[in-house]
Amino acid sequence: MLDVAAQKPPRGNWSTPPFDPRFPNQNQTRNCYQNFLDFHRCVKTMRRRGKSEQPCEYYFRVYRSLCPISWVQRWNEQIKEGTFAGKI
Repeated sequence: MLDVAAQKPPRGNWSTPPFDPRFPNQNQTRNCYQNFLDFHRCVKTMRRRGKSEQPCEYYFRVYRSLCPISWVQRWNEQIKEGTFAGKI
């Protein structure tokens, strides 16, 4: 996973996530969850290939912008415990 410094938004470059046609409605809960999964899948794939995790930053920024912090903390705890329901 990205280090703590990478989790802070760079000054002036933090913006609203772009429109995603998969989630056209006002409720962005599924968009949040899907980008969280996509980020972790991307990191897993890049580590397996021995490549930089930099391309995964897009998913990270989107889910950090859309998801409540409490959800992300709970999901990360569940991943560590091995009880996360999503398929990563």
